[in-house]
Parts: sequence; structure tokens; C-alpha cells
Amino acid sequence: MQRRILGRSGLQVAPIALGASVFGWTVDQPTAFRLLDAFVARGFNLIDTADVYYVWAPGNAGGESETIIGNWLRQRRRRDDVILTTKVGEALAPDRKGLSRAYVTRAVEDSLRRLGTDYIDLYLAHVDDAATPLDETLEAFARLVDQGKVRVIGASNYQAPRLSEALEASRRAGYPRYECLQTLYNLYDRAEFEGGLMPLCREENVGVTAYRSLARGFLSGKYRSEAHRDRSRRGADAIAYLGDRGNRILAALDRIAADHRATVSQVALAWLIARPGIAAAIASASGVEQLDELLGSVDLSLAPAALDALTAASAA
Repeated sequence: MQRRILGRSGLQVAPIALGASVFGWTVDQPTAFRLLDAFVARGFNLIDTADVYYVWAPGNAGGESETIIGNWLRQRRRRDDVILTTKVGEALAPDRKGLSRAYVTRAVEDSLRRLGTDYIDLYLAHVDDAATPLDETLEAFARLVDQGKVRVIGASNYQAPRLSEALEASRRAGYPRYECLQTLYNLYDRAEFEGGLMPLCREENVGVTAYRSLARGFLSGKYRSEAHRDRSRRGADAIAYLGDRGNRILAALDRIAADHRATVSQVALAWLIARPGIAAAIASASGVEQLDELLGSVDLSLAPAALDALTAASAA
């Protein structure tokens, strides 16, 4: 499988990342182990989690996803076969959030402990923290890199002006820079990334990983009417995409999927990983059969005409 270099970091990632936000929420540990086994067996390597996953589920405190991944790493001894991404900054509790030097230093130790590893391959600022100076956050990250606890840093959910400011701050102070941007991007949600972030990331050679790559499941084609709301826990989120534009996108996906004997999900992911600057699309699965379907998108080669048709159908 052809891997892609993430920014200037040297990290080589497969074009589909396993989204582990569902671990400890809709996916229990035995199922997560099966997903991780199958993912690595197919030659994929990028696993995406965060310290906050999945704090919003009843009875959870956060860190459940990292703990499950750490248990799998200890049992399977596959640390060298994966690239671990985790994040810091989203609120775990009123006193456990943000990107201050003190909190980043504390949070990384908690993540390392839960993951059962002595280093994180890619550590992301989960959300921007306007209350903390960029230089303070970048200096804290630089210290973690110097200590060998983090290999590469990145940002998630940053807007273009703030990302540009962070890159300039790193240049000015000589700190490691954000080599990765994780952002909302899919065939439906295009405006935020394409408006300012895409040209900036391409100019600065910042690698991009896209989350909600199937628009909360809408781009799987399984949610086409109000009657489909109860098909999963995310059904209400998925049907929110219905409307003239959503239906136009589904029609184009249906047509191209039929032409290629592929599934709608595979076509949507194939379009995404073919977009300029996209290193990987993050996708979650609830079972191995679904995971195999999603991973099959890397074997789907869409002709320029098909890619153009999808781009046109999804235009705002």
C-alpha cells in the first residue's frame, strides 16, 4: 500500500485512519480488539484517539478509548506497527482543559499511562485555546519533543488565521511546528476547509487528516429519510444532512458506486483521499465487516470524470 508522508514530519501513514472515538462508547473492548487486529493485518497504521474520548457517554470519565488501545498494545505487542495520534485540550473536567504549559505537561503523562507507551507519535492540540498564548503552548510541545515523549505535533479544529499564526510563531522561536491539521472535511462539509485552510496547508506543506469523513454516516447512504433516524445512535445527526444538496450528493454517489461495483461509503472515501493535500481520512467502524468495506476504498480508483462529477454535485 502506498503511504503518504504527513507534512514534513517523515511519518508515513496509510490513507485511511482508524477513528477510535467510538471505543468505550458504542464499541466495547473485545470488538475494539477485533477491529484493531483487522486494521493492522490489512497494512494500515494510523490510529486516531483523544484523551477526551468518550467522556460524554453516561458513566464515563474520559480516557476510555486510550485505555482500550493501551490494553490492545500490551496484549498484541504491535507498538512498532502503528502510528498513534492522541489529543489534548478538550475539556475532561472544569479544571482539566486547555493548552497551558501546566495542563499539557500533566495531560501527556495521563495519555502515556493509559496508552501504555513511552511516546506518542502525533500529539494534537484538540481545540484552540484563545486564553493561552501560542508561544506557551508551542514551548510546552517543544519540551515534550525534546524529552522524547512526543515525535510530532499538530493541531485540530484551528481556523486558517490561527494556524498561520502558530506556524509563524514556531518559525520565529525555533519550536517544532504543527505538521498536521486534523479538520472537518468530507463530500458534504467542504466550505470550512476549502475556504482558507486548504491553500494554507498546501503552501506550508502541512499534512491533513479529515474527520467525519462520512458526514456522521450520511455519506454511507443508509440515511435517506426521516424514517431512518433510528438506524443507529447517530441517525439523528445523519438525517440532518437531508435536503436538496444532500439528495444530489447521494444520487451522484449511487450512480458512481453502481458504475464501479463499489459501495456508497467507498466512493465517498475514495473522493476524499484523492483530494489535494489529504493524507488520510479518519473512519470509524462498529464491526470488522464494516471496517473491511471502508478500507476497501483505497483500492477504488475513480476516474477524473467521476471525481469531477462528485465535486460538482456537492458544490454549495
